Amino acid sequence: MSPGVLIALGLTSEHLVRTAGGALMDERAAEAFLKLQSRAEKAGFKLSIASGFRSYQRQLTIFNDKWSGERPVLDDNNAVLVREDHTDEDWLHRILRFSALPGTSRHHWGTDIDIYDPSLMPDDYSLQLTASEYRTGGVFEYLSQWLDGVIADDDSEGFYRPYDCDRGGVSVEPWHLSFSPVASKSRAALTPDSLRDLWSHHPDLRPKGYEVLVRELDNLMARYVV
Repeated sequence: MSPGVLIALGLTSEHLVRTAGGALMDERAAEAFLKLQSRAEKAGFKLSIASGFRSYQRQLTIFNDKWSGERPVLDDNNAVLVREDHTDEDWLHRILRFSALPGTSRHHWGTDIDIYDPSLMPDDYSLQLTASEYRTGGVFEYLSQWLDGVIADDDSEGFYRPYDCDRGGVSVEPWHLSFSPVASKSRAALTPDSLRDLWSHHPDLRPKGYEVLVRELDNLMARYVV
């Protein structure tokens, strides 16, 4: 596989640097985030990273745990779903609504981060990363409004929200920022064939439910990969 495909699938972290906060990021993305973070501070916010790079293996563990019901799978109202109440096909879509198929997560690239502001959280508050936290009345409402403004003005150091609205696939994620100048290259390298090739040569990397997802892979990627 080419270096670009390895990066797109989350199979390498050699291209990443560690930020002052400890997150692994693409070097250009890290430099841009530092600028955005500095500007946020001047606006009164402590822009912080809750999650950065995530490897293929880490995403595989998350997906497999959800497939088997060992990790909660939620509906759009944050209610926990029961595995036995759903067919394999329906369960797959329920998982992909909130968690990426291994090899398709934008967190694989080092360009995408989940952000929050710890200074806005009460002492006993536990970060959830739910849309309600970033909407009117939510704990991160004003941080989200500030981000809305700089993104709308094309003044966000190259970052944007890939999940800014519900397109019928992945749920809205106002906490998710992507560094477009580099992320666009990884997205272009990510294809159904790249995943098929990986699974063909490395059966141990196939997710649970493989038989179900592989026959629908093209449709799944068209719907859930932005």
